Amino acid sequence: MMRALIKSSRLIYSQFRYHEAKRVLSNANPRLFDVIYDTHIYNSGNSSHIFSRAMSADAVKVNYEELKRSGPLVEYERRINAGELEDGDNCQIGTLREIQRLYEELGNSAHVCHLDLNSDSGKKARSRWLWSRFMPQSSESPVKGLYLYGGVGTGKTMLMDLFYDQLPCNWRKKRIHFHDFMLNVHSRLQRHKGVSDPLEVVAGEISHESVLLCLDEFMVTDVADAMILNRLFKHLFSNGAILVATSNRAPDNLYERGLQRDLFLPFISTLKDRCIVHEIGSSVDYRRRTSVEEGFYFIQNGTSDFLMQRFKELIGEHKAHPQEAEVVMGRTLQVPLGANGCAYFPFEELCDKPLGAADYFGLCKNFHTLALDGVPIFGLHNRTAAYRFVTLVDVMYENKARLMCTAEGTPFEVFERIVTVANAHNIAPRTSSRSRKNDDFDLCVDNELGFAKDRTISRLTEMNSKEYLEQHSEMITHNNENVVHAQHK
Repeated sequence: MMRALIKSSRLIYSQFRYHEAKRVLSNANPRLFDVIYDTHIYNSGNSSHIFSRAMSADAVKVNYEELKRSGPLVEYERRINAGELEDGDNCQIGTLREIQRLYEELGNSAHVCHLDLNSDSGKKARSRWLWSRFMPQSSESPVKGLYLYGGVGTGKTMLMDLFYDQLPCNWRKKRIHFHDFMLNVHSRLQRHKGVSDPLEVVAGEISHESVLLCLDEFMVTDVADAMILNRLFKHLFSNGAILVATSNRAPDNLYERGLQRDLFLPFISTLKDRCIVHEIGSSVDYRRRTSVEEGFYFIQNGTSDFLMQRFKELIGEHKAHPQEAEVVMGRTLQVPLGANGCAYFPFEELCDKPLGAADYFGLCKNFHTLALDGVPIFGLHNRTAAYRFVTLVDVMYENKARLMCTAEGTPFEVFERIVTVANAHNIAPRTSSRSRKNDDFDLCVDNELGFAKDRTISRLTEMNSKEYLEQHSEMITHNNENVVHAQHK
């Protein structure tokens, strides 16, 4: 009887808090309440606690710093009202509703999913993983993840960050670029070489550290990655891991036409089983909406001397000399010239040699600016170099690095000969065989590269924008101040 009375009083109080929150929010910002209410955030189970932290002592004004914790959709609206984001993209609102739904499910199931490392459930999860090493068992999460895909410039990374930043800091979570995630996996596999099933051990370590995995730019191009993804994620999901991913490709189009793709197909089924798949549509490429008249992307041949001159201006009084940059697993990368956080490379030295994401990550950890001389027009003859250049731009963008380069054409022109299979079929045949030879001889038909080039063109455009370069300068200033402060301690 007493329990029933307590439960009833809690429900009455819950409804009171809900209506009070509604009154305050409606008076302060009617649109904010409408957006939240339309997504059914308010229900009998959680209506009160969502805004309990947001109400001030006198319940009169809205504290946005507290409301931010109510989820990505609330924070999105706050940023629009503050002028930090543009309004009016219905496609992003639809995606945010999916993200908000996941946010709420995770909040309601945090205890069951063992998200809090410091809670008793987190300790039990650690014990359970250790015990499962002797008695294998499956404990899939009751919450499905989310796989967001769409074209370049649709705001996937921004939405991922918006979601991740709202999550409690004491949760076992990790937000990482897919390239970096796979490098970490391969590094762990090396450490556990000789174990009967190193993938199971690696998956156990990852899921112990991070129940919620947020992987940005999910793109499978490497056969070594493709061959391990299915077993890796089966172990991860079996350990209760939850995946949130962004990608340019729908799940069914991942690793399209890749080597031994039939062995990769089970992963696609696993992915669709454990994640809700949502497409982000948008007619706006937000990266191309910024431009600058004078950036760091120089077109035409004969600009090498000018690039070197700009490089020397950037390093100032420092003297450039050959250096070695440390990368993963004890490897080093030879830097032709480096000084004051800036590195200089001829294109061939960085993209025509057997280098990969690990080398480029190591480069960005040691240098914030790269001067790259001689980016060519890409085609069939240098397809491998094109792949490396795409990876280089991805890594630099993820690390907010600055690219200064000379190229034979605009970002669009250097990738013009790279086409997907569908685009290749749409190319009209020439009546003159000579014209066809001149135009199509170096045409590179490659689906993965054909899709990836749009992202690279968009990122190169943004990296040359005034806004990006200003943010980069602020980052350098902030890092230098931290170094000076540390030296004076």
